[in-house]
Amino acid sequence: MILTQAELDSLVHVQHRSPHTLLGMHPLGDGSGVVVRACYPDAAEIEAVPVHEKKKPSIKLTKIHDTGLFEGTTKGSHTVYAYDLIIKDHQGNSWQTRDPYSFLPTLGEQDLYLFGQGNERRIYDKFGAHIRQIDGIWGTSFAVWAPNAQRISVVGEFNQWDGRRNPLRLLGASGVWEIFIPNVGEGTHYKYEIKDLHGKIMLKTDPYGFFFEAAPKNASIVWDTKKFKWSDDAWLKRRSEANPLRSPVSIYEVHIGSWKKRNAHESLSYRELAEPLVEYVVKMGFTHVEFMPVSEHAFYPSWGYQVTGFYSPTSRFGTPDDFQFLINALHEAGIGVLIDWVPAHFPRDEWALAKFDGTALYEHEDPRKGAHQDWGTLIFNYGRHEVRNFLTANALFWCERFHIDGLRVDAVASMLYLDYSRKEGEWVPNQFGGRENIEAVEFLRHFNHVVHTEHPGVLTIAEESTAWPQVTRPPYIGGLGFTFKWNMGWMHDTLKFFSRDPVYRKYHQNDLTFAMLYHHNENFISPISHDEIVHGKGSLIGKMPGDDWQKFANIRTLLGYQWLFPGKQLLMMGCEIAQGAEWNENKELDWWLLDSGRYHRGVQRFLEDLNRFYKNEPALWDGDYDLAGFYWIDCGDAENSVLSFVRQNCDCTRQVAVIMNLTPVLRSNYRIGLPKAGVWKEEVNSDSGIYGGSNAGNLGAVTASEHKWHNQEFSAEICLPPMSVIAISSPVE
Repeated sequence: MILTQAELDSLVHVQHRSPHTLLGMHPLGDGSGVVVRACYPDAAEIEAVPVHEKKKPSIKLTKIHDTGLFEGTTKGSHTVYAYDLIIKDHQGNSWQTRDPYSFLPTLGEQDLYLFGQGNERRIYDKFGAHIRQIDGIWGTSFAVWAPNAQRISVVGEFNQWDGRRNPLRLLGASGVWEIFIPNVGEGTHYKYEIKDLHGKIMLKTDPYGFFFEAAPKNASIVWDTKKFKWSDDAWLKRRSEANPLRSPVSIYEVHIGSWKKRNAHESLSYRELAEPLVEYVVKMGFTHVEFMPVSEHAFYPSWGYQVTGFYSPTSRFGTPDDFQFLINALHEAGIGVLIDWVPAHFPRDEWALAKFDGTALYEHEDPRKGAHQDWGTLIFNYGRHEVRNFLTANALFWCERFHIDGLRVDAVASMLYLDYSRKEGEWVPNQFGGRENIEAVEFLRHFNHVVHTEHPGVLTIAEESTAWPQVTRPPYIGGLGFTFKWNMGWMHDTLKFFSRDPVYRKYHQNDLTFAMLYHHNENFISPISHDEIVHGKGSLIGKMPGDDWQKFANIRTLLGYQWLFPGKQLLMMGCEIAQGAEWNENKELDWWLLDSGRYHRGVQRFLEDLNRFYKNEPALWDGDYDLAGFYWIDCGDAENSVLSFVRQNCDCTRQVAVIMNLTPVLRSNYRIGLPKAGVWKEEVNSDSGIYGGSNAGNLGAVTASEHKWHNQEFSAEICLPPMSVIAISSPVE
């Protein structure tokens, strides 16, 4: 097998798209022996020595080109055999290694076929960097999709970042490039050197990289995400058997870098965070933690929403093992873990996904389809099978490798509409002339189906700000398939109402009642998220009108309404202590406020007690999405700004009556209709003195007698504390 001049040039100039056909060991064309070729620019001498069949000959290689290309032949064997290369440099140093070009591909035809279809659900087990043992040799295989590249090399510490040393081979027409390199292990830094379609040489990070250097550096790091020893089997079993629609779900939203800090400049690591966060969340009674995006991101002020490493938890707070430790600790304490997941867009960083092989590979070429107007980012091409595979497998990756209990999908509306935030002429209609992104709709349906079937009990949650129909209905009836949807309308209406001076609230009571007109259209979560306490919007307590007493009474009433209203609920960290400052990702929460007086501690204590009551009372969650789970007692007393309703479980054996007094006026002897006679226990009173209130109330109970009121057979006179919410539970039969 003699090299032609064209073949020699392709190796010398690192242009051959399948270097394994020329490098390594191959039979001579006339069948008289074998030839070995290797490229080591710094080598002075190279010898190939057999490793299994000791009777096979060693082969001295001769340099045939100044770039470090060596070649040697032997007549002593007519078939190829396993061999090592003994390499000596010009300084006299020598080392022995198996030849990377002596191994068969680590991906098979089935892998490539399924990937091309968009159906290789565990593609993260094939692509990226994987530590493997092949023929008794430990090393790392690398695989990357870049169909329009002219050449790809993997470069790193192991080859002095020299793209001449380890070019990858292209596997047929798949667009996938691959190589196995011996003696490359965990912790190795690497990148892909890509000669793109236009001949430009670029250094790119691995789209399937499991770990990255801390920003602003961006090298990928070889890492084994399967080695962590989990101890959460009991949690996963309970999760798979539970019905989330008929279970308590109370979510605490957390930004890892700013919940608590080691000092003013350093955040806690994943492992350092585990103990205090678990202790706090258990104490406060939340059922779930939702982490703002944990995937690797270069720009910290993006809060993680501009992802550069979709398959890697950010290295800012530790290793992937450390993040797994945090999740495992939360699971052992009975706390579910949700993460923000961002398939809607990705940033333009030239070293990441953008124009990966010199073409719009992951994005659209046409900026009317491929560029976000609001965020300056790029939009995934959901119609491309390989891109859909990248994203769907990524969702499964977080569920499988990190035992994530739910994915909250960011900016779903921006995915669904081709004209999202665009003016006329700035977008391209679909094939039917409409504004719906049909490919994105199909992707979301597919993603939800796959996640729910592969990982029963895992939640998918849509942040969808429009009235797109059936977001939380199954795909087989035309829905998108999400478990839950954030109720953005409830959030905006509620915050608008509570920000009004109480004297005007009687004119706007419909802001609080309107949500029930559409509540049963979807499985809603009522969120007060990070988006409402940044960018000049002020803190939650800062939105409340009046003096300090009224502000804190308002926020307690608001939180009580959120927890007692149908649906699940989410609260951003800091709101539970009524932090006065806007959230700042560079500072920890103002925990010192808890030492500054009773009001902040009172809000925290109120939410703690509220969560405890919520979790223990099926009437507050069993019928969240059942027509029998809620009815108004009276939603028309706008003159007094009083609202009242009943929550009950699906079989109507448990009832909780909720009464809200939305002005700072004490209302004694207020008659309220109730569905049962007897003693109703006062479970919640946001005006209690232990919360910083005026301590008006009903001495722990009210008695309902046979006196028709509010279309109920029974009623009771109760004391409505000023600016408060109270909840009373029905008599036990």
